[in-house]
Amino acid sequence: MAGPLDDFDDTIHAPRRLAICAFLAAVDSAEFSTLKSALEISDSSLSKQLSMLADAGYIRTEKVVSGGRGRLWVALTPTGRSAFAAHVRKLRELLDLGDS
Repeated sequence: MAGPLDDFDDTIHAPRRLAICAFLAAVDSAEFSTLKSALEISDSSLSKQLSMLADAGYIRTEKVVSGGRGRLWVALTPTGRSAFAAHVRKLRELLDLGDS
């Protein structure tokens, strides 16, 4: 029998990583500085969270050099989109348990 926390994704669930995934789920990709501003976190904190998501295969990054300036773009991978959607479903299920 499946328990209420089966399929709960601890990698995504951390508040900053959850916010990153939620932001990226709404777009094709986002520039690092846009994520940083939207989430109001430091470069180092965002870098750390992105590394954890990348290690899990949930995001991909691409450095684009334009006009001599490099910009880092971030996007959810198909695996990341699926994992985020599954995690949101699990959160909704858990919330529904509280309404019972």
